Amino acid sequence: MDQDVLLGVSTSATQADIPYLREAGRLGEYAVVYRVTRTQQGGGFGDQSKHPYAWAVLVYVDTLVARINSARGTGREWNSLDRLERWLRENGFWYWWTRNDLELLGDAVVDPDSDILTTLPESFSSPPSTLASSADPSGLPRIYDLDEPGDT
Repeated sequence: MDQDVLLGVSTSATQADIPYLREAGRLGEYAVVYRVTRTQQGGGFGDQSKHPYAWAVLVYVDTLVARINSARGTGREWNSLDRLERWLRENGFWYWWTRNDLELLGDAVVDPDSDILTTLPESFSSPPSTLASSADPSGLPRIYDLDEPGDT
């Protein structure tokens, strides 16, 4: 599966393009961080059999979806969300969406008739007993005002 085609990527931009695009009002407000199959090898995560995935970034340029590429023209990849978060903030993105279509997490299963992932919960939790005992007749938890005498 080619994620760039699936996500509608139609152009690219480099880190050096971001300040110009932002100043010209051509860059969207938020980015999309998404999971990709690694094409670059490097850093402490060089063994692609142990670490086959990386994170990539999409931005909106003139309402088109653009992938962030390196100066050499290949897709830019990050192995750490912490480092990617710093990069996003340094480049003026204060919020972004994150998606991971490649790795199944927890007890996720795929419905064979659908591409939508669903999660099977082990059980549904019940509210703590302290909330149940302090509920008013409406069934909602009581909110205490600490400024009123007698409330504890």
